[in-house]
Amino acid sequence: MPDFTSREIETGRKLFAAPWEFIAAAGNIGALPPMHGIEIAFAGRSNVGKSSLVNALTGQKALARTSHTPGRTQELIFFTAGGDLTLVDMPGYGYAQAPKDKIAAWTDLIQAFLRGRANLARVYVLIDARHGLKDVDNAIFDMLDEAATSYALILTKADQLKPAALAVCIEKTAAAMTKHPAAFPDILATSSQTGAGIPEFRAAIARLLAEKGERPQ
Repeated sequence: MPDFTSREIETGRKLFAAPWEFIAAAGNIGALPPMHGIEIAFAGRSNVGKSSLVNALTGQKALARTSHTPGRTQELIFFTAGGDLTLVDMPGYGYAQAPKDKIAAWTDLIQAFLRGRANLARVYVLIDARHGLKDVDNAIFDMLDEAATSYALILTKADQLKPAALAVCIEKTAAAMTKHPAAFPDILATSSQTGAGIPEFRAAIARLLAEKGERPQ
């Protein structure tokens, strides 16, 4: 877990204190909203908890629609608080029972988004802490490496592991990521249920905005 100053924690809190709202859903590249400010995107296997994490970050229980049905999110979903930061909830990947043509369409959309979105500052790839990395995750890492898109890993559902097991998961995950050139080295462990790691995740996003020269709204 990276270290953050109290000022960064407070800046992160303020960044997500404003009311966030849905602004667009894009099922194809032509439906993407105009680029504005900085975008960060959330990727992960189906049912890893992307929508729940978006809700936890923004403190709004129903901002992103959650579902226990894998593969429910089939579009790029955009959220804003009216400032320079936009959150993008990406379609879940790795749902084996989805039709092949639908999987292909999702893949094409994600690839086009990664390559053509000049204001995409970072993709946060969510990994279920209970299960660790899977082969399908490596395929996404390769796609991000090829697109030269900066990305970082966020462990979800960390509350469901004992501290020692969580530490092992973080260590193994960090070691595996050293072979991926576009991967940011720090790994955050979070829980949308308990709020663990959420202040640090907000601070990490605030730090990213500062590095990009953007002022938190």
